Amino acid sequence: MFPLSASIVSVLQPFACLFTAPTLAHLHVLLTGTLLAQGPRTVTAALRAMGLSAERRFERYHRVLNRARWSSRQGARILLGLLLGMLPAQVPIVVAVDETLERRKGVRIRAKGMYRDAVRSSRSTVVTCLGLEWICMAVLVPVPWSTRPWALPFLTRLAPSKRANEAAGRRHRTVVELTIGMVWLVSRWLKQRRWILLGDGSDSCIQLGWEVLAAQATLITRLRLDARLFAFPEPVPVGRRGPKPKKGGVLAKLATREEEARSRGEEVAVQWYGRPKALRLLSEVCLWHTPGWPPLPMRWVLVVDPEGRLPTQAFFTTDLNMAPARVVELFVQRWSIEVTFEEVRRHLGVETQRQWNELAIARTTPMLMALFSLVCLMVYRWRERWETLPRSTGWSLKSHATFSDCLALVRRTIWAEDIYVNSTSEQDRLLISPDRLDRLLEQLAATA
Repeated sequence: MFPLSASIVSVLQPFACLFTAPTLAHLHVLLTGTLLAQGPRTVTAALRAMGLSAERRFERYHRVLNRARWSSRQGARILLGLLLGMLPAQVPIVVAVDETLERRKGVRIRAKGMYRDAVRSSRSTVVTCLGLEWICMAVLVPVPWSTRPWALPFLTRLAPSKRANEAAGRRHRTVVELTIGMVWLVSRWLKQRRWILLGDGSDSCIQLGWEVLAAQATLITRLRLDARLFAFPEPVPVGRRGPKPKKGGVLAKLATREEEARSRGEEVAVQWYGRPKALRLLSEVCLWHTPGWPPLPMRWVLVVDPEGRLPTQAFFTTDLNMAPARVVELFVQRWSIEVTFEEVRRHLGVETQRQWNELAIARTTPMLMALFSLVCLMVYRWRERWETLPRSTGWSLKSHATFSDCLALVRRTIWAEDIYVNSTSEQDRLLISPDRLDRLLEQLAATA
């Protein structure tokens, strides 16, 4: 085995406190091999990429995932601190949360369930798939090699199905309940710093709104057009006995105020999924009420397209003073986490791992998600290479880099430090050992 890349070791150094020395060395091999491997990201594929096909004690690398004692939660805390160092000054902390489906099947995978496959489903057809559901939190970072902020994952949690929890004798916790636990965890890590949470339709509930407010954060997500909205209660006269009213009169449903938004709404130009778009926004502050929970004060924003190409949508925020255009622009940035999910599947092999052990399953996918952020962190430290980062060709000109460009740069750096480490500038040609040449050719010949 060759010496590990100095670039990889420097990025992984803050995590050294979580592992013993042998486990850390094995982890370095697994992560470096995962970056270099093509195709499925199994432990054996990582070992082949590192030139360890003849390793007789290969089970030691499996033990990093299925037996070794280390805390993935503490690793997420360290990674969050590193990612916050990438944020420019005065840029607010914005965290996107979303669920993603990992298509997996097998008798020994106990946490699996039947879920809606958002990629294969459409508005008219719902496709369900057997797999694992993950809740992922990612920091939105404005990277210098792209025009849009990237969603860099730092905390990923498995959400077992209801049937799996019942079979294990555990109380089933919904996605919202698990998300609330993650919100309090992040708030504790940020030490009461203000931050913004971007959710989707599944996060549109009063319970999550109250918990986010208690954690000193701000929630921005979708709002149903038929939500029950109420005015604020009138002041109670002095000396009046009895319970105080918690809400005022009933307000009209947002579904009935579309024409009002078209005529009276403020016309603004916002960045709508990468391009400027003129929209009309109607916004007010009121109370949102659901039986069983106290009314939640919030600001709703009704969005209509003057051209009629986009369906009418509604969003809300728990920050009553936030500008309506700011609410829309922040929610649109949440789409970056969907891009991240696609990139980790295409380039980092999510859904190709083959672990059956419960602990290994709970660790592998979060590690692949975190590896996406570590690659971006490595590229962020190589400022001198940003200008040449996009890989353009004669028939395709790229003005901005993508994750494939970042991963290619990391791979080239690792290969260069490995193959040419013993070469000198006085030689006319570069000599490569037969072992390293065979390994390089094997990787170049492998299919993606």
